[in-house]
Amino acid sequence: MFQRIAVLGCGLIGGSFALGLKQRGFAGQVIGWDREEVLARAKERGAIDAATTDIAEAVGEADLVYLATPVTLILELLPTVARAAKAGALVTDSGSTKVRICRLAREAMPEAVRFLGGHPMAGKEASGIENANGDLFVGTKYIVIREAQEAEEAEPFVALGATQGKEEFLVWVRRLGAEPVELDAETHDWAVALVSHLPQLVSTALASAVWDETDEDGLPLQLAGSGLRDMMRLAGSPYELWRDICLTNADNLARALERLEQRLERLRTHLRSKELEEEFQKAQQTCAWLRGAAEEKKR
Repeated sequence: MFQRIAVLGCGLIGGSFALGLKQRGFAGQVIGWDREEVLARAKERGAIDAATTDIAEAVGEADLVYLATPVTLILELLPTVARAAKAGALVTDSGSTKVRICRLAREAMPEAVRFLGGHPMAGKEASGIENANGDLFVGTKYIVIREAQEAEEAEPFVALGATQGKEEFLVWVRRLGAEPVELDAETHDWAVALVSHLPQLVSTALASAVWDETDEDGLPLQLAGSGLRDMMRLAGSPYELWRDICLTNADNLARALERLEQRLERLRTHLRSKELEEEFQKAQQTCAWLRGAAEEKKR
């Protein structure tokens, strides 16, 4: 079905999606929408075949529309995309939070256009088309949002086209090396607040705290080794991206931070107590689980 794919936002995720399609045999046309300078670099890298700064031109004839901008811009673009998309098109996104996006999409999309919320659990601390990689999704989870009304489409023709579009998209997700996982939007936002968004804020807070304590001679920062560098890798992520995530998942993030504060208080309370060992045991269990999951993927 997919002969023309529009990628709206040709940065790290959109660029990697487009490069991955090209590297894995997509024979149709990929048209990119973004700022002119970003589009020029995307064409140089071979991620897109054509470029435009006009949303309607990008979307109008597309079989698949892939929104890969920051979350608040996705929310701004969705009504325009809904009006411009052709009947039978599939619209999806890569936004890191899902409740507000999916709610707006349900309101904005006409019956003849299907929306599939998505979130690739992939990324880097460095953004932009320069850092895009066609293998970015390899070995990752790709969340797709399950909607309650999926099995009850109003028109049989629309339902058939929508089902085919979703299934073809999932075929390409697997070809990109990712594993599709279906969740509802609320569960997604709760889960990623803990395993994706909270680590970013922890890394940011740690980097900020160490910076504030560093004196004019560079101490203690100049003594840092690989452990601190590993902990601070995420701290290099751009504020513009995380501002939108914090704004649209604030309640879940606040609860996640509260849970972390409780654990930090427990550590502080038990610094001179053997009960501190319990916290290390839980941490080791988590690390062992993650290592086991990673080894399982390699088999």
